[in-house]
Amino acid sequence: MAGALVLASGAYAPQALAAGEPAPYAFARDAQPVKGASTTSDAPRLAAGAVYRDAVAKDGKLIYRVDLDAASHAYVSAVAVPPRGAKLTYQDELKVALQDRDGSDCGSTTLRFGSAEFARPVAGYVDRTVDPEKTLCQEAGSYYVVVEREGKEPSSGEPWGLELRHVLEPKLKAAGPTEAPENWPSASPQPPAGGPRERAGGAGFADAPGLTEGEWKDRIEPGQSRFYRIPVDWGQQLFVSADLGSSAGDGFVSGALPVALYNPALGLVDSDESMSYDGKQKSEAFDPLPPVAYENRFTSDTETSGLRFAGWYYLRVSLNPEVGEKFGKKPYGLTLRVNVEGEPEAAPPYAGPAGIFTVTEDDREAAAEGESGTAAGDSGTMRLVAAGGIGTGTVLLGGLGLWTVLARRRADAVAGAGGATGGRVPPSPDAPAGFGPPQGPGW
Repeated sequence: MAGALVLASGAYAPQALAAGEPAPYAFARDAQPVKGASTTSDAPRLAAGAVYRDAVAKDGKLIYRVDLDAASHAYVSAVAVPPRGAKLTYQDELKVALQDRDGSDCGSTTLRFGSAEFARPVAGYVDRTVDPEKTLCQEAGSYYVVVEREGKEPSSGEPWGLELRHVLEPKLKAAGPTEAPENWPSASPQPPAGGPRERAGGAGFADAPGLTEGEWKDRIEPGQSRFYRIPVDWGQQLFVSADLGSSAGDGFVSGALPVALYNPALGLVDSDESMSYDGKQKSEAFDPLPPVAYENRFTSDTETSGLRFAGWYYLRVSLNPEVGEKFGKKPYGLTLRVNVEGEPEAAPPYAGPAGIFTVTEDDREAAAEGESGTAAGDSGTMRLVAAGGIGTGTVLLGGLGLWTVLARRRADAVAGAGGATGGRVPPSPDAPAGFGPPQGPGW
């Protein structure tokens, strides 16, 4: 199987795939190619709100720059995408750090594959939090994102794809509570009613379809990862479980169906790799998670801290390729059960637009329709184009109508003068700019 390549331009060339083999990940269509530098002096800038695409070599180090103000919380996420079938060990990891100009870490995270050591996309973020009680990393200016990949033999040496995002969250108008709630419902709810519905998962965060509360059926192949997204508003509590259907065959696979939950900035909230599969139907669920609250960020518990803002939460489900070796290389039944408990609460008093950290009526509609972020963006663009087209068409028709009246008046005047123009109708001096009569052959 061919490995991934890095082109001279710095763009990431995906791994060549066998016929019919699903891609390991669907990068965002609007991802801009970028090439991380080896020194801070040459680091390319990552703009807020943009998506970038790069690749990192084994034991490689890449550096990028972000320019931060002194008023916004900042997040930079990285999605690591090993080539499909790449050999991994427990020691394979991607370290991501956000550093100031003095080389101090503002935040850091390490992306690992856990006990289920097979190639699949993993993601996480680093952040800079504005805090008046802190002095480190609070100033406006340039900061550096340092991405380091580490791996030991016998892990594969192919480059890993990288998808990078930089987003900002406005600070609050006034300081609020700084302690995460300690008491919240911890009992799992009743299974969602209504019966199962079909919804095909995406191959990446950008094309993950929306889900609402309910039971959802899909198919997943060995070695494949499926992505979904769920809108969760302030004060709401998310419960998710995943079932792998039964299959004929004999064998045993540990870490058969790793699942991971990510927040709107693509920070890891929780993951579960506990499913062992022996051909009988199996189920796994995240432990109960607290409701979404701004003050969750002030706890040291990573699961709670990740539930710090409203927006789209992402679910990644991957099927261990060993399942295909033991029970057959075929699609397997996957069932997701989603409960979103609690009524939406008022958003915190942000000092500016919340951006992706909110849930709108359009988001709820997109979830109900199963739209991905890409599809929702396309729908919005088409609505704008349609509206613009209607307006432009109205102007064009109005202008053509005006030209027709003026042209006829001009033609009558020319005819009355003896047809000195030889049958061609000169543009009227009163005609709107850019409009003129059709001339020449074919009209």
